[in-house]
Amino acid sequence: MISRIEGIAAEIENDGVIVMVGGLGLKVFTPQPLLNEIEAGKPIALHTHLIVKEDLLALYGFKNEDELNMFALLLGVSGVGPKLALSILSNTSTDAIRRAVVQEQPDFLARIPGLGKKTAQKVVLHLQGKITEPAGGGIADLHNSDYEVVEALTALGYSIVQAQTAVQSLPKNTPDDVEEKLRLALQSLA
Repeated sequence: MISRIEGIAAEIENDGVIVMVGGLGLKVFTPQPLLNEIEAGKPIALHTHLIVKEDLLALYGFKNEDELNMFALLLGVSGVGPKLALSILSNTSTDAIRRAVVQEQPDFLARIPGLGKKTAQKVVLHLQGKITEPAGGGIADLHNSDYEVVEALTALGYSIVQAQTAVQSLPKNTPDDVEEKLRLALQSLA
């Protein structure tokens, strides 16, 4: 199995990057946030997961082992294939997935494009007990108002990742009021 790849990012495509390794160009599918960081012609190192099927060899690359491990866990969920798992990691952070699982919030995951309510429930059920809180501290509780703010921000055209980041960056003493949180989140995004 190919578990790590280092080389030069030769080409950046819509869904991945072509990595040149010893004269060989390998297509590596990556989450969108990572793809946005990659610069053509620059060295790159990725943690990878190889999918081998009867008619397919596909290499998926991630910035760190945390994303790679989450990808592998997501693949274990019935109804989640590599494309959907990559879409989940493209639209939300591993910490947000952990938070949704620990707090049993499948509705939060169901907002990810391509992930319906039933599959989101399967993700939460399958990952319970397999996901623990981050080592850096506990998972911050999200209130219903936080979910409403994320929903409002995505309705305004912000990505789920941008909306989650804005909500998570709100001061701890922010009142649990949707309008106030939305106002502060919009200020942080401006």
